[in-house]
Amino acid sequence: MILIVDSGSSKTEWVIIDGSKIDEPIITSGINPFYQDATNILTLLNQEFKFPNKIFDAIYFYGAGCANEEKSAIVKSALAEFFISTDLFIESDLLGAARSLCQLNEGIACILGTGSNSCHYDGSAITNNISPLGFILGDEGSGAALGKALISDILKLQLPEEIRGDFFKKYPTNRAEILEKVYQQPFPNRYLAGYAPFLREHIQNPAIEQLVRSGLKSFITRNLLTYKEINHLPIHFTGSIAYYFKPQLHKIFQEEGLILGQVSQKPISGLVKFHSNN
Repeated sequence: MILIVDSGSSKTEWVIIDGSKIDEPIITSGINPFYQDATNILTLLNQEFKFPNKIFDAIYFYGAGCANEEKSAIVKSALAEFFISTDLFIESDLLGAARSLCQLNEGIACILGTGSNSCHYDGSAITNNISPLGFILGDEGSGAALGKALISDILKLQLPEEIRGDFFKKYPTNRAEILEKVYQQPFPNRYLAGYAPFLREHIQNPAIEQLVRSGLKSFITRNLLTYKEINHLPIHFTGSIAYYFKPQLHKIFQEEGLILGQVSQKPISGLVKFHSNN
């Protein structure tokens, strides 16, 4: 029995594979060692992982913030205390996305969810990665970046009055509360990404579509166009932003002459396929 885990900043999906039997995902809050220490992660698991058996032959954990050994060790420490497993593998969410989207084929793999990231994948390993830099310095096109642009434009009166009215009708908040959530509360990236559904609901409005297009184009310009393989390889995406704004993404790719590959809402099903076949 093995456990496949895909963890972003907003939520974590745990899928148990027992022979040919694949269980429905268990959903918990997101795990990110940049924002949580081992104690916090262990507390989360004790509160939210509702499955009686904690003994697995292998655990494959793909997580946001797990791109270096120091941060991966935080997650590994918490999982090793909570679970019993012969093999415990902690990998980046980016490798998880690449394995899910490309399987054993070469391609460009991208994440557009709460955060954003991209890489060139040669069919077995990541060979090049433009650092995403997080939602303050980077994460272009992500839910956090789009949410930040939306909030900024709302508060600076850069969007039409009807859009601003709809926003405050849907979200009974104010400037002071927003600033506190962004600058003083934990997980500001998760908070900002929480406004992405508003963009989806109002995508037919030209001002909102332009905001979304601008974010997606920034992701392409500042990340994808850096890869030398960009013009001859398919570019795959996973994540809610890519999934819900696929029409805008497709249009931009046509304009740029790029090859849009598959677009999935989340990588977990592709990861289950990868580990079932390999």
